[in-house]
Amino acid sequence: MKYFTSSYIFTVVGFLLAYFWTHHMHPGVEWATLFIVLVLSILEVSLSFDNAVVNAAKLEKMSAIWQKRFLTWGIWIAVFGMRLIFPIAVVAIFAHLGFVDVINMALSDPDKYAHYLHISHPPIITFGATFLMLLFLTFFMNHNKEVHWFDWLENKFAALGAVRGLNVVLTLIMLFVAHNFVSADYQHDVLVAGIWGIVVYLLVDGISSALEAHADKKQAIANCSPRFNFANSCFINFMYLELIDASFSLDGVLGAFALSKDILIIAIGLSIGAMFVRSLTIMLVEKKTLQEYIYLEHGAHYAIGALALIMFVSSFYEVSEIVTGLVGLVFIIGAFICSVIHNKKEKNND
Repeated sequence: MKYFTSSYIFTVVGFLLAYFWTHHMHPGVEWATLFIVLVLSILEVSLSFDNAVVNAAKLEKMSAIWQKRFLTWGIWIAVFGMRLIFPIAVVAIFAHLGFVDVINMALSDPDKYAHYLHISHPPIITFGATFLMLLFLTFFMNHNKEVHWFDWLENKFAALGAVRGLNVVLTLIMLFVAHNFVSADYQHDVLVAGIWGIVVYLLVDGISSALEAHADKKQAIANCSPRFNFANSCFINFMYLELIDASFSLDGVLGAFALSKDILIIAIGLSIGAMFVRSLTIMLVEKKTLQEYIYLEHGAHYAIGALALIMFVSSFYEVSEIVTGLVGLVFIIGAFICSVIHNKKEKNND
């Protein structure tokens, strides 16, 4: 319970804000709006459960103070950055409008705003698809990885990891294939956005790996400085986690407009879900769940690979968020069950 106290408080505050905002703007539908907020928060958790597992694996290498900052600073970035500022900034960029004009549009003419966001969907979702596909391929195409969930498949993946840069090549191939199915009006934007997704991933992952290697040499990986320092590996990992969260949230943010056109209600609902995901991440770290259930991280990365493929497809064909959430959930549950079976076998052998 202690891990989710702040999430429950955040939920109560969010529901109150949603109620009074709706009462002010659209009196008479307050309770219907609260139901939408509940559905959005559940949708966010279901789409991002695998995100929590991946985040936990990274957080284990960070100091306690940076783990706490992930829950505090990180949630502000998630709430105001990805769930509120990002959708407005995207429309401003693609519609060639002023930021303030887009804010006014979102509040006064939500249907028009939703239309602009919809036409920005292909390049936005493709950026997230290439970023997450590289995350998936990098995890499995690692010839030094010792633990395998599906040996017959992951051994082959690991062997391919000896070919440097193959993960980037495969991602580029998927990008070029997907962009050919997109409307001609969006093909250039989709291609550019996908390439930027690759560039951002390689840049952040490269810096993170270099700083971790340097910290290992000095035996300081567990003693990251609490100071705000760009040269600090914990800060780089923190930003890495925020980018992963951003990529995961793209699908939820865009899909949320099917339930509501009110950007504030969407931001509140998704932010409640994001808060629970962060609380879950901290719990996984402190309880050392990934060490006890050794296939959870594998399941999360399979879910990430599936999500990346779905995002590629959704750049030209609409895919329900329910499908996305269920696919990820199946992989996580399967990994958990297999981990329990593995642990029982190990115990019996002992």
